[in-house]
Amino acid sequence: MKKLVRITVLIICVMSLSLLSGCTNKTGRVVNVLNWSSYIPDSVIRDFEKETGIEVNYSTYSSNEECLAKVSSAKEGTYDLIFPSDYMIEIMTNRKMLEPMHWNELENIDNLDPFYLNQSFDPGNGYSLPFVMASTVIAVNRNHITDSITSYQDLLNEKYRNNITLIDDERIIIGIALLANGYDMNTTNEEELEVAKEWLLQLKPNIKAFDSDSPKNFLITGESDIAVLWNAEAALAYQENNNIEFIYPKEGSALSMDNFAIPKGAKHQEEAYEFIDYILRADVMKKIIESYPYKNVNQETQKLLGDDYLENDASNIPSEVIENGIFVKNIGSSIKQYDKLWAEIK
Repeated sequence: MKKLVRITVLIICVMSLSLLSGCTNKTGRVVNVLNWSSYIPDSVIRDFEKETGIEVNYSTYSSNEECLAKVSSAKEGTYDLIFPSDYMIEIMTNRKMLEPMHWNELENIDNLDPFYLNQSFDPGNGYSLPFVMASTVIAVNRNHITDSITSYQDLLNEKYRNNITLIDDERIIIGIALLANGYDMNTTNEEELEVAKEWLLQLKPNIKAFDSDSPKNFLITGESDIAVLWNAEAALAYQENNNIEFIYPKEGSALSMDNFAIPKGAKHQEEAYEFIDYILRADVMKKIIESYPYKNVNQETQKLLGDDYLENDASNIPSEVIENGIFVKNIGSSIKQYDKLWAEIK
């Protein structure tokens, strides 16, 4: 009798799991997405699943190099959609790691602002389309820091010991060290890189943490009073504490454009295009930008955004900052120089 009860319970459990599975994905269609953390709200993903019946398997990375490593080491077809930054698009294209981008699959393609298309890392957008743009910014908690800060050089002040959070990104942080010393942030000159290393070693006692996932939390919790982070993180920190000031350094800011791209051999390309097209909808992109206020590249979404975004220089990056900004570039095998320098710093 007990055996019969156990079998009956087991059958009920299996049937329940099957029903639950059927409720979440009746179509059997899936899309495997690899993206930056804190980039698309869960609500947007759930709404997409409900509307299309496509299940989204969502995983994240914290740097372009981690994205490259994950895609390179995974079996071809593991991922259907990724979001690499500018220079990484070029690297992946050169390595034949991306499928061509078929614009005709996208009904909402015209929503993209042409200003952000046809960039040097992907002329003609043959392999990618822009998702959002970001810029580095210095954020300062004015409750505790009253000094004038206009330059990366100001971060060397000994008063800031163990009080600065930095993005955990070697190209960006080495890049700002180069900018601080008047060099090209994409240089491969060994002497200039040595100067950047010495500058970062001088800065090191002031560094509280390296964090790319959520550096704003250090500002919000008061664990650090200064941070070099992406503009949206600064804008979100400001929402929590209006005494946080964001500063675009006079040497220029590092720019980043993150993009939709489909890895070579993606098994669910039709679903990937449906996901891209969904995000390109003005109302959907509005939800994303309001949650993660990076620079919007969707001209129809721009019409829907309120003054709290449009008049906030941390989220809606001013045009002069973009004009004075610098993109990280593909430096080929010279990346080994950066890897070595980064290892010595961290």
